[in-house]
Amino acid sequence: MLHRGHESTDGAGWGELAVPMAWLYAEYIADELLKSGDLMPPTSFEFRAGRDALALTIYLSDTDGELSGIQVVSQLENWLSLTAYDQPWQDWVGERMAALVAETVASGGPAPDLELARAAWRWLEETELLAPDLNAVPGGGAAAGEDEGPKVWTPAWQLGLPLGHLAIHLF
Repeated sequence: MLHRGHESTDGAGWGELAVPMAWLYAEYIADELLKSGDLMPPTSFEFRAGRDALALTIYLSDTDGELSGIQVVSQLENWLSLTAYDQPWQDWVGERMAALVAETVASGGPAPDLELARAAWRWLEETELLAPDLNAVPGGGAAAGEDEGPKVWTPAWQLGLPLGHLAIHLF
């Protein structure tokens, strides 16, 4: 129950609560895809990076706002192509976010989904995770018998995107 002075700040009237169903559904799909791939523990930062990158892809690719359970399977190929290694995913996310912000401003309506997507994107851009250095020279600097090679701090989206792509592929 909303009390006086604690109304929704998204422009909804008294007592109305805008629920971010599109974002929550995208996040749910991403979570299930990653869990089915069993690639990372669900409590890891890597899992979160994969889930957020995949949820952004799902949310931003749903241009009609009509993603339903039956359409998930038909969208898998699209999500695979968007998350592929050679695609400018980061630029695509920036463009889609800017377009959604412009649409929201023009309509003057509430945007709880967009706010959650923007928060996920901020986390993916600003957070760095320690990951294997894929550009390192093989065997260079690694001690004999050492299981782990050199590591480098990597933006979370650069780690999460291939994880999300692999989860879709394994599904």
